[in-house]
Amino acid sequence: GDDMTVHPGNLAGLPPMGPKGTTREPKAKRPSGKDLAYLRALHQLPCVICENFGEIQTSPTTAHHTICGRYSQRKTPDRQAIPLCDGHHQGDHDTTKTAIHRDRAEWVRRYGPDTDYIAATQDAVAGQLTRET
Repeated sequence: GDDMTVHPGNLAGLPPMGPKGTTREPKAKRPSGKDLAYLRALHQLPCVICENFGEIQTSPTTAHHTICGRYSQRKTPDRQAIPLCDGHHQGDHDTTKTAIHRDRAEWVRRYGPDTDYIAATQDAVAGQLTRET
């Protein structure tokens, strides 16, 4: 973004003070899409692929930011992430499964687009968050 943009609270429209490039809004104010409560709850869920296809989950659940039908490099919001075990996600530790980041075409052929699992994940996370409070 342009540093000269007038923000509410910067009525004079002055540039940020200090060396250029080092002043940043606090994380909470930037629309980074980081939703820590959602991600924490998501990590408590089983891998959606292991669960739906009767495979045994042997690695921890990680948050996969969906990539099917995405045309920019920008990460999808955390609320569109789905729970995948390492084997179905990066395949760094568990190489016995098809990892979406290693062979996306094969993953989609077997399991369908990753975006198909967003709605069920959001419902499961909502259940997790309700139980916590």
